[in-house]
Amino acid sequence: MTKLGLIVRLTVALGIVGGLAVPTHAEDSLNRLMGEHLNGTFEQSLSLSSPLPVRLSSRRSLPLSSQILAQTPLVQITNIRLEETDAGLQVVLETAEGELSTPTTSVSGDALIIDVANVVLAGEDFEQFEPAEGIAVVQVSELSGDRVQVVISGEDAAPTADIGTDATGLTLSVVPGITQADEADESLRLVVTGEEDEGYNPSNASTATRTDTPLRDIPQAIQVVPRQVIEDRGVRTVNDALETVPGFLDSGDSQFRSFRGFATDQTSQLRNGNRLGDTFSLIPEEPLVSIERLEILKGPASVLFGAIDPGGVINAITKQPLSDPFYELGLEAGNRGFYQADFDVTGPLNADETALYRLVGAYSTFDGYFRGGGRDNTFISPTVSLNFSDRTELDLFYEYSRYAGDLYGGLYTAVRSDGSFLPRDVNVWGNPDLTFLERVSHEYGFRLEHDFDDNLQLRTTFSGNHFNVPEERFAVPIALQDDRFVDFFYLDRTNSNDVYFGNIDLLGKFNTGSVSHQLLVGVDYENVFERYSELNIPTPLPLLDSQNPDYDVARPTDLVQGFEFEWPTESLGVYLQDQIEFSDQWKMLIGGRFDWISNQFESLVDDVDTPESNDSAFSPRIGIVYQPSDTVSLYGSYSRSFLQTTAFSPDEMFEPTRGTQYEVGVKTDFLDSRLSATLAAYHLTKTNVTTPDPNNPFFSVQTGEQRSQGIELDVSGEILPGWNIIASYAYTDAEVTEDNSTPIGNQLANIPFNQASLWTTYEIQEGDLAGLGFGLGLFYVGERQGDLANSFEVDDYLRTDAALYYRRDRLKAAINVRNLFDIDYASFSSSPVYIERGEPFTVSASLSWEF
Repeated sequence: MTKLGLIVRLTVALGIVGGLAVPTHAEDSLNRLMGEHLNGTFEQSLSLSSPLPVRLSSRRSLPLSSQILAQTPLVQITNIRLEETDAGLQVVLETAEGELSTPTTSVSGDALIIDVANVVLAGEDFEQFEPAEGIAVVQVSELSGDRVQVVISGEDAAPTADIGTDATGLTLSVVPGITQADEADESLRLVVTGEEDEGYNPSNASTATRTDTPLRDIPQAIQVVPRQVIEDRGVRTVNDALETVPGFLDSGDSQFRSFRGFATDQTSQLRNGNRLGDTFSLIPEEPLVSIERLEILKGPASVLFGAIDPGGVINAITKQPLSDPFYELGLEAGNRGFYQADFDVTGPLNADETALYRLVGAYSTFDGYFRGGGRDNTFISPTVSLNFSDRTELDLFYEYSRYAGDLYGGLYTAVRSDGSFLPRDVNVWGNPDLTFLERVSHEYGFRLEHDFDDNLQLRTTFSGNHFNVPEERFAVPIALQDDRFVDFFYLDRTNSNDVYFGNIDLLGKFNTGSVSHQLLVGVDYENVFERYSELNIPTPLPLLDSQNPDYDVARPTDLVQGFEFEWPTESLGVYLQDQIEFSDQWKMLIGGRFDWISNQFESLVDDVDTPESNDSAFSPRIGIVYQPSDTVSLYGSYSRSFLQTTAFSPDEMFEPTRGTQYEVGVKTDFLDSRLSATLAAYHLTKTNVTTPDPNNPFFSVQTGEQRSQGIELDVSGEILPGWNIIASYAYTDAEVTEDNSTPIGNQLANIPFNQASLWTTYEIQEGDLAGLGFGLGLFYVGERQGDLANSFEVDDYLRTDAALYYRRDRLKAAINVRNLFDIDYASFSSSPVYIERGEPFTVSASLSWEF
């Protein structure tokens, strides 16, 4: 067995005028042919009379079981052309001089395979998706032994081809095939074990439009963090995975983050496009074993996803069941008592492969960075896909996740009056008796898709999330006296969220004259019921002496009832979007959404309820894309967001926040589309802003208007075979523009003017060391204000990460290092006593085996 370096998506059969979505049976059929990049398996059985060489990727190829040694000089293929014809497709391999030998052909599943001997490619391997109706992909690859292989994949059956050769090259006249089971050549069998994987440079995303749209056609900055980057970096949390995204900053406790200068909470994180609920409804440091990729849409996203902060939205796309068996076990161990075991198994549940399953799970434990900070994480997720017909698919999913331990990991500290931190070994949050958290989440639901015909599709989703915090207690630093003594506020609390989300939409394709449309119309509904109870103490805790810390403080027993409330929220949204293509060069995206949201805060302590709050808003988006060539896209867009404020104050109900963004940019491809870049400039304002109450970090105040503007650049892809890169830079100018308490012009807390990152890997391609790879990461965050009052500044830092890995056949082994030089830095700050230190030197070794 070895690896296969390509997965392709299917197009519709000959005669279909632009299908709406790829039918599931077609994807399954092609999935049997093409495997996930560096995550698939290949099986071959060769008949003695028909040896078949197979090109696995631009990096590796299988040895031939027999070779035909050519006696003629090598011929060089200088150009590859694809031309759509009335009957199907014409593939032309042009040569500078010399006639190509007559090729051999074979069929494997839905693919026609053409092998040409005594020939080499002048350039890189070639591939093109959906070149003609009924043809899914054409791939031309150079093999060992001076051979070139052409693989032409169809929808339901292998295409047929008339072959002609002359002095100028070779011509394949291809006609899409019709399914005939007895025509399949069983001498070769491919087993697929992964989803679509384009390495470091994915070309499509669904988050921006709820359709599978090329990134270059989206008039807004969007970045994809693919599975390969997650694995290469060895990251453990979503926030860690997002560090390569320009304009992203960790905003504390592994759940909150900021994009484009604005902090967001869990409302900004989606799972397969589904909303997850409100402030506390995520599991901290949840293992990433189920995540296939992360899609990050920059700026307002309310037009499709409703009430969301304007900085951006994160959509976690999870692994889906596969039609061919795949099994993987993984183990990881690191310093400070970190251990993780995980598994990923998938395959068919019946003989005709109409029922598929996937089961993913992980368990991890960690002792913490300093005193306290230990935790355990448990995660398991089964998924089942049922194909009732070629046009109807139902996916069922369930996820269980539990976290127990110290949420803050012993990393928090306070700043002295001279700007220095308390000593690194002083943990102001780490008393095991005073700091503990347990969170449990049960999420379940379904996704149903039905194609009425080739141009009209119905899609509906439902998810439920029962989230419970049965126990949470911590002592929160609220002041540093005499630069030495830490004063605390202590509380016990419980919290629960029941979240139900449903969505239904219609996706249709049609033409008005020469203009093509992809129209999406839909409605979604969300119901959230939150219950919160808090106990606190009437007398203060003993002060912590940072020069002689005593952590042996008993858990208080004289607790009294503090806040206790219920907070139901209902929201309904309808949206309309049209993706318009005027020509190959001009494209437009236009849409709008109307939201109705209501909630009512119900106090259970004094039995006094606040009036019901009812809000509504229209959120538009419009963008235009001009593509002067196949490799360049110029765009401009305008969008707005809406979010009913769920922050809490005992004195008032807050107004909804609104975001407004103007953005222009350019997207371009280099090196035959192996490397892509996006340069974006934006101006984003947010009104009715809430920030932490300086007198109580668990309450909020509504301060007015804030503005962020800046420039972002990201570059990702493959520079040379085996050399991958993902780099980013962000300039962010974020400040207060209107306020009744904070001085106008103050910079927003924790937002640097300059931020940059670089992650690059190189894997040896040939020889005895093939599969050995190296990774290096540099992450720079500039100076920034430590709080909204701009009372102190946090220094800049440059962190270095590294990786060493080996991948061969079914084995993957890696050593990952975070903060290689053990620098002491602040990753997040919101007040002088609420500063999160960056992780110290962290190393882990991982081993996984596919079978």
